[in-house]
Amino acid sequence: MQTMSKLENPVLVATIGAAQGLRGEVRAKSYTADPIALGDYGNLHSADGRVFEVLEIREAKNMVVVRFRGINDRTAAEALNGLELFIERDNLPDDDLDEDEFFYADLEGLEAVDGTGRSYGSVTGVFDFGAGDLLELKGPGRRPVLIPFTEWSVLEIDLEAGRLLVDPVAAGLLDAKDDGAGNPFPKKNK
Repeated sequence: MQTMSKLENPVLVATIGAAQGLRGEVRAKSYTADPIALGDYGNLHSADGRVFEVLEIREAKNMVVVRFRGINDRTAAEALNGLELFIERDNLPDDDLDEDEFFYADLEGLEAVDGTGRSYGSVTGVFDFGAGDLLELKGPGRRPVLIPFTEWSVLEIDLEAGRLLVDPVAAGLLDAKDDGAGNPFPKKNK
């Protein structure tokens, strides 16, 4: 394990969990499509600048078990619990992507607009709480909102223009009976 400067464009790829056994192995939640691929992106970096070299990786139930260079006993492994690991965005292989595929990290910062050009804020996060992916949108002076990341609510992704085309009703941003004055949550008449 060595220290190095911070990443320019970090992408979260794993979170370290509990120690596994006595040899310094740790359990980790991998956010890569193929969990074992975590070892294919070169060194992994923590937010505080530490660098981790993967020596061994194997799949376990819903996670991977990893051995890092320099982490040789259970005490050292336990000290890593909860640590998030990142790679530089440039280390992700763009040529493996199909035309309609992208990395979640590429969505952050995109502006969400509807067909009329109205902005609903920018993507500040991508989450999966178990029921499907959600995009967090935050605009100036607005609270963050979560919208479903589905083909019905996000109609088009234009990375070059820095925009997402959203259907505000399907995304839950507007009531189907919007008051037309731009109030996404009009008062209901009783």
